[in-house]
Amino acid sequence: MKLYVCWETRTMLYESGYPCSKAYQALRDAGYWPKVTKCYGHLKLPEMLNQTPGRRAVKRLAGNIVVPALVTDDGEIIQEAEHIIAWAHAHPARADAVLAGV
Repeated sequence: MKLYVCWETRTMLYESGYPCSKAYQALRDAGYWPKVTKCYGHLKLPEMLNQTPGRRAVKRLAGNIVVPALVTDDGEIIQEAEHIIAWAHAHPARADAVLAGV
């Protein structure tokens, strides 16, 4: 499992929470330990200014540069925090995977 984020997975000083950190925390709460790739950049910038390796990887996978972007172990690609959070709630990790730190 791989999670592409813009800058950070820690809780940020946003009243409503930072989307990338909210997605990461939902995955952790569901028992996952995703490999995190920081993509940097900002979605509001023109795409030509979002050409970091992480953003280019997301573009290859999903056809756009939107993060957070989750690639599940089954190869499913889920973008945007609210969709990742919903997926995490609907697909909690198996108990044996949680114990192994997978």
